[in-house]
Amino acid sequence: MIEYIKGRIIELTPTFLVIESSGIGYFVNISLCSFSQLEGSTEPQLLIHEIIREDSQQLFGFAGVYERQIFRHLISVSGVGANTARMMLSSLDPKEIETAILESDVNSLKSIKGIGLKTAQRIIVDLKDRVGKSTVAGEIFDLPGNTKRDEAFTALVMLGFPRSNVGKVLDKLLREDRELAVEMLIKEALKIL
Repeated sequence: MIEYIKGRIIELTPTFLVIESSGIGYFVNISLCSFSQLEGSTEPQLLIHEIIREDSQQLFGFAGVYERQIFRHLISVSGVGANTARMMLSSLDPKEIETAILESDVNSLKSIKGIGLKTAQRIIVDLKDRVGKSTVAGEIFDLPGNTKRDEAFTALVMLGFPRSNVGKVLDKLLREDRELAVEMLIKEALKIL
């Protein structure tokens, strides 16, 4: 999987860009949100979400981690594909989408082209418990060792454990011992999960 591409922007439009890195030009789909942040940049580091299918390979690029995270949440919802998620991020910024989900604001989501009532409701139901965790979770996210939690969280999710269970277990372990090293945090979490 491609995590990011750092290179020179050859062409930049509101829907895609071509970025050259090590002599290779990559066609990357972007949202209007990323476009506005990339305007004026010459050699950005573009975060990537790669979709590989039997008949195609697509790259979706993001100027920031938060936007890519919201994109990934959106495409996890049944009926919301990558192009629909990109359309949503072109219509509303990531914070507005998160707020609409957390406040169950169906009308804001319905105002986006291609999002009907049922899809908006499904997005809210599916994502309400997953978005906004970093701003709502309280003391654990205020700890100076937050990077330890992030590293352990990523490792455990990549091993296939459900995000919600991993988050709860890590929060519990960090409440009990804030000084746990990443390796010990993962080992202890594996015992519980």
